[in-house]
Amino acid sequence: MEKTILDHEEKRNLLDLAERAIEEALTLGRATPPDLALLPPRLAAPGASFVTLTQDGRLRGCIGSLEPRRPLAEDTHQNALAAAFRDPRFPPLAAHEWPRTDVEVSVLSPPEPLFYEDLNELVQKLTPEMGLVLEHPRGRATYLPQVWEQLPDPELFLASLAQKAGLSPAVYTDRATRLLHYKVDKFTRDDLA
Repeated sequence: MEKTILDHEEKRNLLDLAERAIEEALTLGRATPPDLALLPPRLAAPGASFVTLTQDGRLRGCIGSLEPRRPLAEDTHQNALAAAFRDPRFPPLAAHEWPRTDVEVSVLSPPEPLFYEDLNELVQKLTPEMGLVLEHPRGRATYLPQVWEQLPDPELFLASLAQKAGLSPAVYTDRATRLLHYKVDKFTRDDLA
């Protein structure tokens, strides 16, 4: 997959859309959905995104989609609102927090299966550019590639992902486990300056 999924202008449009959704919700109590007819074609096409909010480098909310089920602009709009107001790990974002909140948008490539014979082979296949989805009948979780910055050790990365899914690290040896990998094109306001 290409390193860049979107061009500079498309990224700017998507980031503006995410920030505007949160601002409108904070000031007006509702956010106007994007007008797909006014956007570049790739933003009106189906796409999957995550929106991550941080304050002083600390996570403040992160919600996203793994599969492209709606137009990318709409997906980003909805995920921005969900990250700000419906991430169950945090209280809803308050207006006084908004000025010190940074917004990052990640656009995902389609997830692809990651095949491996044993844990050693799995660890060897992992790279820091890789987002990972863990699917098991008893739980599901994902980590964006950005998580590698906090968990650079592949075994710790896998153990933490299993824990996020409510499973033990032994899940990786269970034949019912399915792993998918993807890449992201991530950007913030600073990246687009």
